[in-house]
This record gives sequence, structure tokens and C-alpha cells, in this order.
Amino acid sequence: MWTLSQVSQAVKNQTWTGLPPAVVEYLIVAGGGGGGYSTGGGGGAGGLLAGYAGITLGSSYFVTVGGGGAGSSSTFGTNGQNSVFDSTTSGAFTGRIVATGGGGGGSGQTGLTDGVSGGSGGGGGGNNSSVKVGGVGVSGQGNAGGASLAAYYAGGGGGGAGTVGLNVANIAGAYAGGGGAGIASAISGTVTTYAGGGGGGSNGTGGTGGVGGGGRGGNSGQASVAGTTNTGGGGGSADYNASGASGGSGIVILRYPGSIQYFTGGTVAYAAGYVVHTFTSSGTLAPTTPTNFITSANTIVFFSSNTWTAPAGATQVQYLVVGGGGAGGSLIGGGGGAGGFRTATGLSVTAGTTYTVTVGAGGSGSAINSGLGTSGVSGTDSVFSSITSTGGGGGGAYNFSGASTGSAGSSGGSGGGGGASDSTTPAGGAATPVTSPVQGFAGGAGKQGTGAWNAGGGGGSSAVGAAGSANGNGGAGTASSITGTSVTYAGGGGGGTLSGTAGTGGSGGGGNGGTGSAAATSGSPFTGSGGGGGGYNGISYAGNGGSGIVIIKWS
Repeated sequence: MWTLSQVSQAVKNQTWTGLPPAVVEYLIVAGGGGGGYSTGGGGGAGGLLAGYAGITLGSSYFVTVGGGGAGSSSTFGTNGQNSVFDSTTSGAFTGRIVATGGGGGGSGQTGLTDGVSGGSGGGGGGNNSSVKVGGVGVSGQGNAGGASLAAYYAGGGGGGAGTVGLNVANIAGAYAGGGGAGIASAISGTVTTYAGGGGGGSNGTGGTGGVGGGGRGGNSGQASVAGTTNTGGGGGSADYNASGASGGSGIVILRYPGSIQYFTGGTVAYAAGYVVHTFTSSGTLAPTTPTNFITSANTIVFFSSNTWTAPAGATQVQYLVVGGGGAGGSLIGGGGGAGGFRTATGLSVTAGTTYTVTVGAGGSGSAINSGLGTSGVSGTDSVFSSITSTGGGGGGAYNFSGASTGSAGSSGGSGGGGGASDSTTPAGGAATPVTSPVQGFAGGAGKQGTGAWNAGGGGGSSAVGAAGSANGNGGAGTASSITGTSVTYAGGGGGGTLSGTAGTGGSGGGGNGGTGSAAATSGSPFTGSGGGGGGYNGISYAGNGGSGIVIIKWS
């Protein structure tokens, strides 16, 4: 059965027979703008474009993924960088289809400025004597930022791709404007919202970040939050004399119908009847020898929950069931554990019987809350017939408040890594429940000691996560050739660090841990890999866990 979107693209391709595509569908999101200084405006979201573009088989196309703009420590935030499909040269910010970087948030207090225009405009900076307006958004890509109010030290929210940034509320308490909402897309095979605006900063109540990766605005009790990586979300502004947070980097996703891969470039997956190329950094869409993701008529790949009816003559299946990966913990947090990995042959099925297939979601990473790190959310289970692969455990976190202790990693298919700590050694989560063969391994323990802040790596399906004392690398995943091509799944996420060397993600798609200067990355989608643990210094948010997968091959 063809979807309307597939029919539309097949018409554009002038083919219904699986011949090479003449058109790709695209989602292009630019980098978000940085938050303004000191009760300033939130950063505007990166411009968002969706549509179709003609291509020629045998030709290569440069893809540029824009970085997020820096939050400011003295004035308005920096604009995000453009994202481009068919760039003029490698890494260029010009080309055929250009999404414009989000505008920086205006500066507050004495250096008061308007929000900066961009893909979506930054919010206006705030003090108690003058109104500053939000920057203008690019038509068809985003919306304007919100304005401040000549009564409160609070900034306007950055615009989002879906709605304008909010103005400062005219009520006592200095309520900064919230970021505008982003736009949801299912182009990757999973519904995800992109390009939310950053919240304004305040000495009262900071503005909320717009849905779609916008960072929350700071106040006297909470630091500003950066836009989420690879969403184009705007960065939040901050309290008095505090720096705004950086915008989130952009993303470019391309897809074409069918199961045959004709190009390399980005992370390539088969989802919902399309071959999907996801670029989280700049690269090239380049021709390659065509390869079919579905290698035979008796193999089916599930990227989302559904049902499967055993066809006539089917008596048994070979299966691969991988649970959703756990998210990393924020603020020098442990890496997320991989989802459980279970595979075998000879599972009996009955022809004509319908079986429920559940594909587990990856856990969500988060930022800090009033100096407290937040443990990562565990992934959810993937299920086929009598086989359950447990979601990976979330990573533990570090807490500055109180005794500056860390939390242990959560248990799961593979366990999450323990957070960093001054006074204890937070344990890695266990791999539970125990299966035969085992579905995963434990996470590594966090490192104890003041100034020696390294978190443990999440466990993978083939190895334990490394302890923070050994840099906290994620445990290795496991390769499977059930589709006819060897693919590695279920790597653990790397642990975060204050200023040293963060843990790298385990093979199979585990996210890398964050540092004081580089953000954590998420586990790769459809691998069940764990997200990286958060770092420090304004980029303490953690990586998300990768979604799971179910593959059935019958005979």
C-alpha cells in the first residue's frame, strides 16, 4: 500500500518500478540563535524548510549543517549558521536550498538591544525603562521574536518555526517571554519537533523554551539552557550579569521511497517505506552501488510499532529485537545503557496468526535543574511474540547542591553509567532481567573525588561500560546480518566530564559524552544505543537514547 506522500514522490520521479529517484524529500533546519546577555531575549530558532528537490543519479551533493550561535556574555546573542542542501562548495553556507540561521537574542540591562533577525527572530532584551522588539523571521522559515516591556527586567522569547516568540507578560513578577513553538516532522520515521525558540531571561521567572529544542531562559535560581543539539532550537537568555546559552545545531534529513539505497551520506536507515539519510553534521550525498535494505521477500523491518501476520507456509522465524536505548544523565552524567539485544532462530509461529510488534522508544535526555543534575530517562521495551528486549537504563547525574554526590545509573537491558561525585562512587546500573543468552551488560561506575569528575559509560550488548576512572567509554554493541548486511546495534553511551576526556559511545551507535566545551550526542536512531552523558559549563544537557528495532525473517 502506497501512502499519499509516496504517491506524490513517485509521480515526481516518473516511476513506480523502483528505479533510481529523480527527487528527494527534504527537511532542512538551520542552527538556532544564541541567547542574549543579562535579562535578554531568547535566541530565535533556525529556519526550517521542507519540500522536494530534483536530483540526478550519479551526481554528488554537498550538505551543510549549521552550528548553533553562541550565547553572549556582554551583548546580543550570535546568529546560528545556515543549513544547506546542494551547497556551492563543501561546508558552504550558500547553495540551492538554504535555511537561514536563527537570530540572536537581544541584550538586557544597560546594553539594551532589539532581538536580531534570522530564520526566526531573537527576543528583545529587557530592563525596566524601555521596550525592545524581537527580530524578524524569514518568511516561510520562521517567526518573529517577542518584545520586552518597560516595567521589568525580563526579555522576550525567541521566535519558533511554528509560532512567534512570546512578549514579556504585563504582570508582577518579571515573567520573561517563552520561546515560540517549533514544527513536527515524521520524515525520519519518528515524529520529532524541530526549531523551537529560546526563552527570555529574567530576574524573576525565566521564559520556557519552545517545544522543538528551545532552551529555557534563566533566572536567579536557574541557569540558562542551550538549544537542543540537531533541532535548531534557540538558546535561552539569563539572569542579571549572566551569559545567554548557545543555540542548538541544525539538521538535514533527506529521503526517497522504496528500500533500495542509492546514495551514501549521513546516517542511513530504512523507515516507513523510505530510505532516509540523516545529516547531523556537514557531509556529502554521494552515489553508491544500489543496496536493498530488504534483502528477500521473507524479511521485514519494523522501525515503529505495528502488527505482523505470519504468511501462508510460515512455521518459524529468525528474529532480532532491540529495545530503546537509555538517555544519558545531565551535568557530568553517566552514559545511557543500550536497549536489550536478543536474536535467535527457530521461534515457532502459526501461519495466519497476527502478532503485535512493539518497537521501544529511546529515553529523553534533560538539562540541569537549580544546580541538580537529572538522571536520564530509561528506554522502553521492544517486543515480538514471547520475546521482550528491555529498554536501556538511564545514566546517573552529578549534583552540585548539598554533599555534591552523584546518582547511580538505572538498570535496564544494559545498565546506565553512574554519575560523577565528590564523595561517593555511584554505581553503574545492572543489566536486568537476566536472559539466556544475555541481552546486555552493566554500566560503569562514576569517578569519585573533588575535581576528578568523570562519569561512567553505559553498558552495551557485548561489553560493560567503562568506569569514569577509565574515561567512561560506552560498552560495545553487537553485529547482526539478519538483513543480509552486517549492522551493529546496541552500543552504550559515553560518560560526561567536567574538563577532561569524555567517554566515546560504544560501537553500534552509542552517543559520545559531553565536556566543558562540546555537547553530548544522542544514540543513533533504530539501533537501541544509549545517549551520551552531559558535560558542564552551559552544555550540561544529555543525549537521547536511540530508538529500538525489530526484524523478522520467516521460513
